[in-house]
Amino acid sequence: MSIAKPQFINIANLPNTTITIRLITRDELPQLVSLYQHLNPVDALLPSDNILQSMWDEILGDPRLFYIVADITGKLVSTCNLAIIPNLTRGARSYGIIENVVTHIDYRKQGLGTQVLRYALNIAWQQNCYKVMLLTSSKREETLHFYEQAGFKRGVKTGFIALPAE
Repeated sequence: MSIAKPQFINIANLPNTTITIRLITRDELPQLVSLYQHLNPVDALLPSDNILQSMWDEILGDPRLFYIVADITGKLVSTCNLAIIPNLTRGARSYGIIENVVTHIDYRKQGLGTQVLRYALNIAWQQNCYKVMLLTSSKREETLHFYEQAGFKRGVKTGFIALPAE
């Protein structure tokens, strides 16, 4: 099954700038890690470069994992990742989970996060997923509204998180 082709968009706040929404490439790991600092500053504590690169290669080799990015002239400014989970219910249709949604602080409120989420949803629908789930730790109404505007519904299911004992 083919994956969505890159999308080229323009936004009002950046006239004459083409933004590409696409899958990440292998050599963009350093930019991705840097972008994650805008998601959670604790992520500055990374494993060694060898371990990180090995994990990245494993991620990129998995046909069920997708990292979507918004690229402005070679700079990654927004991202999310999608995991497709095989499933034996719902007619054996898979489901998707989106995580790590972040936009660089200098590029927020311009629709880039919405674009990467919609691209991820398109991949999930192409993969015949019957649903896509997304959890957020944010309680801010503005953030919750952002996810609703991107196509997610609030209150359909109840999410729970288990964390390892410290």
